[in-house]
Amino acid sequence: MSPAELTPDTEHRGLVGALPAAIRPFALLARFDRPIGWWLLFWPGAWAVALAGGAIARWDLILWLLLGAIAMRGAGCVYNDIVDRDLDKQVARTRSRPLASGAVSLRAAWTWLVLLCLIGLVVLLQLRPYAAVVAALSLAPVAAYPFMKRITWWPQAWLGIVFSWAALVGWSQIAGMLTVPGLLLYAGSIAWVIGYDTIYALQDREDDALIGVRSSALRMGTRVRPGVAGFYAVALALWGGAIWLIRPDLLALAALLPVALHFAWQIMTLDPADGAGALHRFRSNRFAGLLVFGACFVVGTASTL
Repeated sequence: MSPAELTPDTEHRGLVGALPAAIRPFALLARFDRPIGWWLLFWPGAWAVALAGGAIARWDLILWLLLGAIAMRGAGCVYNDIVDRDLDKQVARTRSRPLASGAVSLRAAWTWLVLLCLIGLVVLLQLRPYAAVVAALSLAPVAAYPFMKRITWWPQAWLGIVFSWAALVGWSQIAGMLTVPGLLLYAGSIAWVIGYDTIYALQDREDDALIGVRSSALRMGTRVRPGVAGFYAVALALWGGAIWLIRPDLLALAALLPVALHFAWQIMTLDPADGAGALHRFRSNRFAGLLVFGACFVVGTASTL
């Protein structure tokens, strides 16, 4: 049995496992049992607030972005499962998802999706109009994402566009408008997402190949490690450019050294044939996001003094 089969996508554990049986499938549908997803969605927004110099004065905005990440990641998972419910039945790791297994009806899933989106709307109302429009523009790429795996070998790139969007929102809220440093931060996040989601996709390569689903992990073939390393290098270069525009100092660039070392560890220890190991390295990007936040906080705060 493969590591992916040993680690199902939906698990009854932790606080989610303690919920009443009638409620638990909805928490699982929104992946509340797997917080890694909303951490990865949240970090780019926190980076942007920090690099723009607002981490201390606007700590409340960071918390709002966290709430928005939890709600909208949940909404995105529900929508993704609605679209992919037939495909999920054919993949060992995903056939236990609530919609694929029949634990939640399609109608109930749509209702749950609307409720999660209403929480996102509350967060949207906390933003200035410019930032709110930027946030609302994310809806189109979010809606298109589940279909990308059917039409391109690079659905991870589209996920990068979606999962990095909070950087544009956080930057425009603090800076007042989108400027080059914020755009570079966003572009670097896209490269980072492609890297870590390629690692994640290693778990499904055999099933994806059988059912005709495309991914960057399949496209890279035997060159996954150098491919991921290349995307991580691009991410570091773009983040370095954003930092340089805020504070043109070599010491400021050194703030990215911890995350660079972390990326090096991921690449050097990655075994593409080890699904469990790939999942561990994918999840370690929660810590990578924290390291980037630390760099942005130091540089952004220093630049406002």
